[in-house]
Amino acid sequence: MDELTSAGILDPQLRASYAECKRLNALHGKTYYLATLLLPKAKRPFVHALYGFARYADEIVDDLASHLTPAQKESELRRWSDSILNSLETGKSDDHIGKALIDTVSRFKIPHEHFTAFLHSMAMDLTVTEYESYENLMEYVYGSACVIGLEMVPVLGALSDKAYEPAEKLGTAFQLANFIRDVGEDLDRGRVYLPLNELRTHGVDRAMLERRILTPEIVSALKEQIARVRTLQAESDAGIQFLDPTSRPCIQAASNLYCGIVDEVEKNGYDIFNHRAKTSIGKRLKVAGGAYLRAVLARAL
Repeated sequence: MDELTSAGILDPQLRASYAECKRLNALHGKTYYLATLLLPKAKRPFVHALYGFARYADEIVDDLASHLTPAQKESELRRWSDSILNSLETGKSDDHIGKALIDTVSRFKIPHEHFTAFLHSMAMDLTVTEYESYENLMEYVYGSACVIGLEMVPVLGALSDKAYEPAEKLGTAFQLANFIRDVGEDLDRGRVYLPLNELRTHGVDRAMLERRILTPEIVSALKEQIARVRTLQAESDAGIQFLDPTSRPCIQAASNLYCGIVDEVEKNGYDIFNHRAKTSIGKRLKVAGGAYLRAVLARAL
């Protein structure tokens, strides 16, 4: 039985929307998609729907609308955001991504404010180019990453409300790991997501980053940011036990692979300007293989 049928998704138009979300996940979120395969078939489409929504909004800001002016991007994002938020209220959508999202939100009673927060952060990307402090950055991170963890918990199956805070921390760890890896790409887009006041304590300013020459000061600053990722990951680990057993291998694998990005940054000698840190195929297979065995055992119990 295919994933959509396993999940009870039978309407042709709805199936097409879920299929598009899955395509976006497979195309743009390879590590995330690999982890999703560890879930029971009946849960996967709903994870794809949440990812598809997030990815499509991100593409309006950075990719699909690359030929548009900033004002045109803002207008397009506002139009799509208003459409999605209205659909959340009415419970109906004609959007190719929105159909699956609204169905998922309705099935799992996911709070609408999570999506409002996410779209707020996407809008910030159109006007905010740097963050003075970690506290300032967290306004963006909450909407762009924390809420995704919070949205996922009902789909994964929470055994306790204690699952939510660790999910939020893990979402933060994922996002911060991406910021460390993507410094060069973000500079290309005119943005810096590392807290400026923390960089200054290591003798780093934006101009130094813009020169894209790895210095001892930048290495020192990156080490501080990497330590935060690992602390958040460690703090989130205990929360996995509060999820349905069939979901735990997926989240543990995602944690190991996503947060493992900072391990690769270290292996590259912290050279974030000339080498994009990527988890090796060998590590992916090792993590996924062990998680797959745990997933099979969990479903058998």
